[in-house]
Amino acid sequence: MKIFKKTKEALIKTISKAKSKMKLGLKKKSHAPRPQVAPAAKEIPSYYETAIANTKFSHSQDTYFTPVRAQDLPHTYDQDKIILQVRDPRWLHTYWEMREQTVEGLKNKLGEEYLRSKKVLRVYDVTNINFNGSNANRFFDIQINDYANSWYIDTNGPGRAWCVDLGLMLPDGRFITILRSNVVQTPLDGPSWVTDEEWMIPDEMFARLYGMGFGLGKSSPVGGAWQERIKQGLFSSGLSSSPVKKEMKERSFWLKVDCELIVYGATEPDAKVTVQGMPIKLRPDGTFTLRYYLPDGKQVIPVKAVSADQIDERTITPTVTRETK
Repeated sequence: MKIFKKTKEALIKTISKAKSKMKLGLKKKSHAPRPQVAPAAKEIPSYYETAIANTKFSHSQDTYFTPVRAQDLPHTYDQDKIILQVRDPRWLHTYWEMREQTVEGLKNKLGEEYLRSKKVLRVYDVTNINFNGSNANRFFDIQINDYANSWYIDTNGPGRAWCVDLGLMLPDGRFITILRSNVVQTPLDGPSWVTDEEWMIPDEMFARLYGMGFGLGKSSPVGGAWQERIKQGLFSSGLSSSPVKKEMKERSFWLKVDCELIVYGATEPDAKVTVQGMPIKLRPDGTFTLRYYLPDGKQVIPVKAVSADQIDERTITPTVTRETK
């Protein structure tokens, strides 16, 4: 067994070096990341909720987003239905759909009369009544074309209730209802002429309430002579009359006119159609309808159709002029 002897100075140096190495090792370990402790079993739900919340709006570069595919609404829903809706105090809008079975049934039932009949919208004023089809306040008819499936209706009657029938006017004058719409109420185009009687205060009640503000009454501390002077002043000045105006002031006469343009037509379903150089989408049966605002001036609207094999070509150019004076 060997025994190494060191001097006191050498031993102190050895111990100092050992301490320095220990300090350096501890310092390096202090910078090491702390190990993450998994949450306890009962904390797992809240842990995942926090993780989801933190990454809700954070997406890495390899995140895949499913593209949204544009889907067209179906042209028809295979049902017999007509809908009526309000556009403004004077105008209504209605749209409808009729199944092929319904049309074929009418053709078989009416025969030649169907071919000679006219498609009509019958507009009923059903204000303040429970409409049963024959008790309308009044009605008027609008003849429409065979291609239309919607229509704007000028009622010239704000503040009224309306219902619409889609039907056929036969050559002998009979009207056959095919579809009946819902009932709508148009709003007023000005202040209501209806006054609320519940808020009207009788003259004697107003005088009593007004007088209480001056201490008039049996328990008033004001002297009787002063109360009489106040009463005489109130009634002589006309303050005892009702503050509610019972008669509505007559409205001034007015007129408003505007114009819209509807372009519609039909061609082969597989044709290519442009209107004013812009391509449009045809319905499955080859029909189309376009609605324009009609400003003052001359409007040229060329409608061009080209067959699917690009051999045949047709162009029709409506020219419309509006002049407002």
